[in-house]
Amino acid sequence: MLSLRTTLVTAVLLLASMSAVAASTSPVGLWKTIDDETGQAKAIVQITEHDGTLEGKILHVLKSDDGPHPICKKCEGARHNQPVEGMTFVLGMTRDGGQWDGGHIVDPHNGKVYKAKMTLIDGGQKLKVRGYIGFSWLGRTQVWQRYTPPQPKPAPSAMPAPASSSMPAGTSSAAAGMH
Repeated sequence: MLSLRTTLVTAVLLLASMSAVAASTSPVGLWKTIDDETGQAKAIVQITEHDGTLEGKILHVLKSDDGPHPICKKCEGARHNQPVEGMTFVLGMTRDGGQWDGGHIVDPHNGKVYKAKMTLIDGGQKLKVRGYIGFSWLGRTQVWQRYTPPQPKPAPSAMPAPASSSMPAGTSSAAAGMH
């Protein structure tokens, strides 16, 4: 019979492997967007799934021609002059075989809304994002990288001062009867 500890370790490893498989088969998670023209990282975005539909939100702008906290000057409607950070810019993507399609993506730089499709590549570590007008071949493709936030470094702990010994110099602990 397996011990409780062995069963718990097995369960944790199974859950971890299931998370890795889920990450490689779903775009849900954090992504670093990479500009297709410059190759530079532009933003950190989060893709979530609600009732089988994907949404994407811009969490942090890394590089912008309009400074560190840009607004969507060219967007229309409710997005007009709103901060880019926090903006839901991917809408309505649904799974269609091995890709997600049927949704839209907003380009905060020019305010335009494009049809979009997404496909996971490189074992789920990259996401090919295609925005287009009308037909898929009339558009642009970016390849985003799965993003893992840096872990905070542990605070340096103060090393305790060595305890002073009341034993006379040259006396070992064994000689003093301590084992």
